[in-house]
Amino acid sequence: MSSPRLAHNVFFKLKDPSPAKVRELIDACKKYLNVQPGIVFFAAGALCAELARPVNDRDWHVGLHLVFVDKAAHDAYQDDATHDKFIEENKANWAGVRVFDSLV
Repeated sequence: MSSPRLAHNVFFKLKDPSPAKVRELIDACKKYLNVQPGIVFFAAGALCAELARPVNDRDWHVGLHLVFVDKAAHDAYQDDATHDKFIEENKANWAGVRVFDSLV
């Protein structure tokens, strides 16, 4: 039996949620967080404005969605220099960051 994959979902709330700043963060995700080995799925995008049901959590602006081949690949990603550079270059506009990790 193979190891379960690890889903890593990050939701960013921005200090400045203007369309330009949302696009800037999405572009940074694509530049820095889609290059590590062990990623089997990557997506980054803005909140879907049309979905506003009572169950929708809407307290964020950009979602990052990664699935890793295993927990070891996720752990290596966390220590990767490009991950650190992403944080360094973008954290000034973060009002909040929530991370949801699950085995899938």
